[in-house]
Amino acid sequence: MSSNIIAIVGRPNVGKSTLFNRLIGQRQAIMHDESGITRDRHYGHGHWTGKYFSVIDTGGYVTNSDDVFEGAIRDQVDLAIDEANVILFMVDCRTGITDLDKDFAHVLRKKSGKPIYIVANKADNAEIGYNSTEFYSLGFEHVFPISGQNGSGTGELLDEVVSHFPDEGVEDPDAGIPKIALLGRPNAGKSSFLNAILGKERSIVTDIAGTTRDSLNTRYTLYGKEFIIVDTAGVRKKQKVNEDVEFFSVMRSIRALEHSDVCVVIVDATRGLESQDINLIGLAQKNKKGIVLLINKWDLVEKDSMTAKKYEKEILEKLAPTTYIPVIFISALTKQRIFKAIETATEVYENRDKKIKTSYLNSVMLKEIEAFPPPSVKGKMISIKFCNQLPTPTPTFAFHANLPQYIKESYERFLENKLRKHFDFTGVPIKLVFRKK
Repeated sequence: MSSNIIAIVGRPNVGKSTLFNRLIGQRQAIMHDESGITRDRHYGHGHWTGKYFSVIDTGGYVTNSDDVFEGAIRDQVDLAIDEANVILFMVDCRTGITDLDKDFAHVLRKKSGKPIYIVANKADNAEIGYNSTEFYSLGFEHVFPISGQNGSGTGELLDEVVSHFPDEGVEDPDAGIPKIALLGRPNAGKSSFLNAILGKERSIVTDIAGTTRDSLNTRYTLYGKEFIIVDTAGVRKKQKVNEDVEFFSVMRSIRALEHSDVCVVIVDATRGLESQDINLIGLAQKNKKGIVLLINKWDLVEKDSMTAKKYEKEILEKLAPTTYIPVIFISALTKQRIFKAIETATEVYENRDKKIKTSYLNSVMLKEIEAFPPPSVKGKMISIKFCNQLPTPTPTFAFHANLPQYIKESYERFLENKLRKHFDFTGVPIKLVFRKK
């Protein structure tokens, strides 16, 4: 992550996510009139006058509320303050100073010692902007009236903020780093798994389905290798998505899948593989992503020495003919095999990026084809003379034949199985194309 870090903090519903989206130049965080939409820390990257920075969006800071997430959100805000170089304390010009603003200002004065700017949001015209002067009473030197919605005032704010960054920063600190998306139904244990491998509370975890709403990116290093792990909201059937917020959460999860390299689908062992899990795997396969299947909560399953093999066999039968996916039994709670899961995801990423030399590919595959040639069609013999891997982002192989149009799907599966056997494409969809020689 960039060493130039901005944290946006404040009470609920003052427009933190709106400003976050504006600073990073895209609608990454969910925005909604309902308070409490953002819960976890949310990262993005932006730039201003030649300097690059990271931005942290946080949940609304509250005390003595009925929100079951209150304490966890406060912890996430505290972590963001600790990480940041500059803090933007957001308030609302329209409602003025509230008791919660005063309480939070007191917290910031005690905790930080870092540059803090009051950002008086919703100053959509000059008349409302004049009201921002009252926020000087909170005890901070700088108050910037802005409109996160239309962008007015954000330039002057950023001029001041980037003056605290001694270097240019990194344009895209995530470039070239493998992205691993954690996907699954609500309450399957995605956030618990992320927290278990990080050894800290990156995501808020409760027994309430739908706790995670946005897709959350986290940099992670294991055995000298870096990854970006994306925690996503639980995906359920369309007819069960009955809130705008949940709809946007699901859309963010699908987008996280599309922008990932490897999809780790987490299944609740006590519920087994369900239709929505199969849909997610199908979507990952359609998008040519690496796939790993984690069976979480394995500690809750009564088992003997054969239980795992039997469970895996049943799963792969449901997924047939997609049987190339590695299945790992884990417990995020007890940390059983959680690092094995990350190792496997890394291997799948490397398989997805694998390039086979043409000479080696032909020496192996032409022997297999000679031993079991394609069946003749309408009395015509089909001859495959040459094969090569195409320069595509994911494994694609071209087989050159005299009559490519007559090669049947069953023989295509035969070739795919041989490719997997000899070159290990575990967890990776591969594509075969047949061309006229």
